Amino acid sequence: MPQVRVLDEDGNQLGVLPTHEALRQAQERGLDLVEVAPTSAPPVCKYLNYGQYKYELQKKEKDSKKRQKTADLKELRCTPKIGEADLQTKIRQAHKFLSAGDRVKFSVKFRGREMTHPEIGQGILTRVVEGLSDVSQLERPPLLEGRFLSIQLLALAKPKAREASAASSATLAEPTTSSSEGE
Repeated sequence: MPQVRVLDEDGNQLGVLPTHEALRQAQERGLDLVEVAPTSAPPVCKYLNYGQYKYELQKKEKDSKKRQKTADLKELRCTPKIGEADLQTKIRQAHKFLSAGDRVKFSVKFRGREMTHPEIGQGILTRVVEGLSDVSQLERPPLLEGRFLSIQLLALAKPKAREASAASSATLAEPTTSSSEGE
C-alpha cells in the first residue's frame, strides 16, 4: 500500500501520507503505526503504543468476564413415589437455585413398571411448577427422555412479569417423547 490515511494518538486526522513517511513519524513519536481500517481506500492507520493498547484490551475483557454471571443448570431428581415432605424439600432447594439466578431442571425417574404411569410424574411436575410459580417460568415443557420425565425452569428477572408467567406456566402440556431411548 503506497499511501495511508493517518490518525494521531488523540484520533485527529493528519491526512493521507506515504506509508514510509507515516512509519517514520510514528518512530519519531515513539509509537507504533497500527492499521485500524484495512478495507477503506486508502487504509486508515493510527499512531499508538501497541503493547499498552493490547494490555488495556485484555484488562477490559477480564473485567467484563468478572462481572458476568453465568446461569448454571441445576438438576433435581425424584421418583414417582416421592413423599409430600420430600417434594417440598426439593421445591425449596429449587427456589434457592432460582433465586440465585440459575436455571433448574426437575426430573422424575421411572423404574420398571413405573413407566406405564407417566401421569403420576406429570402430576409431580405440575405441583413443582405451581410451587415455584412466584420465582420461575417454564422454559421447556415436560419431555419424556428415556426413563426421565423432565422440565426446565427459568428464573424470573422482573417482579412485574411474575403474574403473567404464573398463569402460563401453571398449564403444562402433555409430555412428548424424544427419539433417544436409553440411560
